[in-house]
This record gives sequence, structure tokens and C-alpha cells, in this order.
Amino acid sequence: MNRPLMVAFDVSNQQTALKLAQALGPDGRGKTVKVGMELYYKEGAQILQKLQELGYAIFLDLKLYDIPHTVEKAMLQLARLGVDYVTVHAMGGREMLQAAKRGLVQGAAESGLPAPKLLAITELTSASEEIVTREQNCRLSLKEQVLSLAKLAKDSGCDGVVCSALEVEALRRAVGDDFFYLVPGIRMADDQVGDQVRVATPAMASKAGASAIVVGRPINQSPQPKRAYERYLADWQEGTKEE
Repeated sequence: MNRPLMVAFDVSNQQTALKLAQALGPDGRGKTVKVGMELYYKEGAQILQKLQELGYAIFLDLKLYDIPHTVEKAMLQLARLGVDYVTVHAMGGREMLQAAKRGLVQGAAESGLPAPKLLAITELTSASEEIVTREQNCRLSLKEQVLSLAKLAKDSGCDGVVCSALEVEALRRAVGDDFFYLVPGIRMADDQVGDQVRVATPAMASKAGASAIVVGRPINQSPQPKRAYERYLADWQEGTKEE
């Protein structure tokens, strides 16, 4: 299957990250891990290199959101790290998204590396309808807002979006199949949802048309991460078989 189940390495330091990597298996080839703010801000690029040496593909999830010039220069540096996916906030607007893409392309070309996929954050899976309408003061419904941001991202040169499983089918119809739909907020029916609001099982996300899923606490906080990973992977693959 060429649609990855990404494991979120949302841990506080390199030692814990490498212990988790070892628990998932000594060979990371064929697996993708998400390195987010917590781990990257503590350990920097060296943790990416160590995980890459183990064979893992890297989703570097820093969710850049700043003026276009700053985002462009930041993406230029991130492209030199050899990661596979990076994120930016779609609400930064067209000019910022285009600048992000320029930075990635330039940085990758200068380093002789493939450019990472640029994924735009639509609305976080912790966001609810109330947050969007009352706190963001958005005139659109949550689903309409996600759709609008996804269209903007594609028009601005992004390779895909981060969205919940609940929006994927509508996005595929409106934005197209030639786009990458990454779905976090993945939980089994018997798992605690934590601070996630818009959640789905792996099979549900697969049937909806997700290109990839991200699983965090149910795996990285499990006493048996490999068994948890295999459980989620089986459900994800089962959903794929039923398509």
C-alpha cells in the first residue's frame, strides 16, 4: 500500500524518540514518522537525521504561519533537511502559500534533493463548529471553511491539505483526486479521543479517501507501540481493501 500510516513522535526528547523507534522495529524502511514542534524545538535537525538513518520517511509538522518572506526563507532551509512532508497554515493566504512553495523548490534544487510535499493546514481537528463561527468569526460553516481553504491551497501550488476524515469525500469531489489528503485525529472506537473533536477510525478515513493518516497517542503512549501500530495499520489496510 502506498498510502502511509504516519506515527506521531510527539515526545519530549531524542532518547524517548529513539526508544519509540526501536519499539516499532529496528528497520524504519516503509514507515513514516511525524516530527512536530515539541521534539523538533528540543532536538533540532539532528533527530531528523537519526530517524532518517534508521530508514524512516519524515513528516516535519511545524505549521508555518508568518509573512511571506519569512515563510519562504524558512521553507528554503527545511527543504535542505531531506524531509518528505512539511506544513503551512492555509489561513496565511495565497501570497504566503506561494512563497512557501518557492522556498521549498529553491532549497531542494540547491541541495539536489526532491522537494518535500507542501501540505496546508485547513482547520485543526481540535476545532469545532463553535470555534470557527464564534471565535474565528468565520461567516462559513466549518465544512465550508475547510473546503474554501483547500481550494486556496491547491490554487496556490500546495500538494495537499491536512483535514479531518469527515471532510475528505467532499474535498475530493470539489478539489480533485490529484491532491494529497492527510488525516489526523485517528482513533479506534474504544480509544480516548483526548482534545480531538473531529475523529475517525483508520478504516473510516480510508473509505473516505484519505491519502495518509497520522496516529499519535494511541501508539506513542502505548505500552506496546508495535502491537498498537499493527492494530491501526490492519484497520487502515482493511478500509483500503473495501474501496
